[in-house]
Amino acid sequence: MAKTLMIGSCEPFSGKSALVLGMARKCIASQKKVRFGKPLATTVELFSESESRNSKIIDEDVRFIGKTLGLSAKDLIPSVDYISSESSESRLIDSNLQPGIRFEEFKETLLDPIDGINILEGAGSLHEGLLYGLSLVELVKRLDIPALLVHTWQDSRSVDDLLAAKQELEEHFVGVVLNGVDPSEINNIQTKVVPALGALGIEVFGIMPRSPLLRSVTVEELASRLEARVICCSDKLELMVETLSIGAMSVNSAMEFFRRRRNMAVVTGADRTDLQLAALEASTQCLILTGAGEPLPQLVNRAEELEVPLLRVDRDTLSTVEVIENAFGHVRLHESVKATYAFRLVEEHCDLTRLFSRLETHS
Repeated sequence: MAKTLMIGSCEPFSGKSALVLGMARKCIASQKKVRFGKPLATTVELFSESESRNSKIIDEDVRFIGKTLGLSAKDLIPSVDYISSESSESRLIDSNLQPGIRFEEFKETLLDPIDGINILEGAGSLHEGLLYGLSLVELVKRLDIPALLVHTWQDSRSVDDLLAAKQELEEHFVGVVLNGVDPSEINNIQTKVVPALGALGIEVFGIMPRSPLLRSVTVEELASRLEARVICCSDKLELMVETLSIGAMSVNSAMEFFRRRRNMAVVTGADRTDLQLAALEASTQCLILTGAGEPLPQLVNRAEELEVPLLRVDRDTLSTVEVIENAFGHVRLHESVKATYAFRLVEEHCDLTRLFSRLETHS
């Protein structure tokens, strides 16, 4: 089998795709060939049931990363299966826990020799995909390949999941890249936590700081999740939102607050024109109006002048805020600006040279 590495995580949206991008670009820069795929697809273009049985399944994350890296179509490894409520129900009713014939085809693809590496990205957690016979633990053992985890680090309690993963993956566990670390804590983790993890048999290949940009969400994504009506600037929905502000204070207090924030989505009542106009003069990416009433013409005109989208939602402020907060850090890396930042983040904060050297010696 060609050199193959599985990138996994203990929980979804931990930064796997960002690490894949950084690793793959490093290989390509070294004139090494890269093939990439997700054994279990989670986002695909809609297709009919007959097409799903006969067509290659290429996950949308795989398409995006392939396009970003300039990979050819033959370097995108088709998925074995697509996780959905329909396919999950069918497997459950049939009590079918085997990956099926497509897994053998998938394995054959990995056997083709290349001067480089096959990079595989696992599902959201160690156990997602068990119903398909395609959980991360099952895959690395069936394929006999090493696994590197990307793990969101909050404090020392975060080590529990890593210890459990190391125990389950056994000799296939290579190590971890810690992600989402408070920048002020990086030095402490490097000097104290990394040696302690090493003593527990957990090798750390990188410490990536928390990134507001990578956690950000487009205005278009927010509009979709909120089922919002776009009042103006529909051509600016690609703007990235990094923070959330709620306009529920006096104008003077709001101005001071808004000045300290950047790339905001501001949620406020449709009747608070004073706050809305104040928000437009700050680093606001979109205004989201709740409650009764429609925005005044002067607000719409000013928003159009400043090219700030106005969204109107049929929700109360509390539920609107909840939807937005759930979106941050839980969207896929499908924007070129995020990909560019991911390249730099991995290059600056991960020791890929040591990782590739470790893979060469991994049995």
